[in-house]
Amino acid sequence: MVIKNLENKIKLVGIICSAFLMGCIIISVSSIWTARCMVTDAQQKVYVLDGNVPILVNRTTMEETLDVEAKSHIEMFHHYFFTLAPDDKYIRYSMEKAMYLVDETGLAQYNTLKEKGFYNNIMGTSAVFSIFCDSIKFNKEKMEFTYYGRQRIERRSNILMRELVTAGQVKRVPRTENNPHGLLITNWRTLLNKDIDQKTKSNY
Repeated sequence: MVIKNLENKIKLVGIICSAFLMGCIIISVSSIWTARCMVTDAQQKVYVLDGNVPILVNRTTMEETLDVEAKSHIEMFHHYFFTLAPDDKYIRYSMEKAMYLVDETGLAQYNTLKEKGFYNNIMGTSAVFSIFCDSIKFNKEKMEFTYYGRQRIERRSNILMRELVTAGQVKRVPRTENNPHGLLITNWRTLLNKDIDQKTKSNY
């Protein structure tokens, strides 16, 4: 009788221990899962300081912002490539910044213009070039774009407006300080570059 009671107590202790162990395992797994979820959620939130006021913003993936980032990248490249002043240091600076955003097709166009004396002519005539983006069409599936813009060329005697249309593709590359969007323009080409308006300066 004593032995039977002892066996029952041992079984009861075994059941209690097993239940306790299972409960510990369930609690541990739940705690780990909850902690992982909280960390993942926290990583998606970023605080940005507006003066001294922290503002909570949510992080997004590149897929969600690809359209915006691609258009910004394309506009930035065209700004650097087509905004020129009669200053050789400024031209070298702009071209250097532009070349980080485009492949060898951009360098080929730069070298062609340089060989033709285009940049020397800018300095010789004190011309100032500026670019205005009208629109950018971007195909997210094919990663292709068409850029529509107008270029303003101011010389001593006149102001010339030109219509500019370029096209190319965009591919992903690692983000760097010189390429913050992590994109690279490839197969870049000029489709249209023609005069649309010319005005003579009255003070010439």
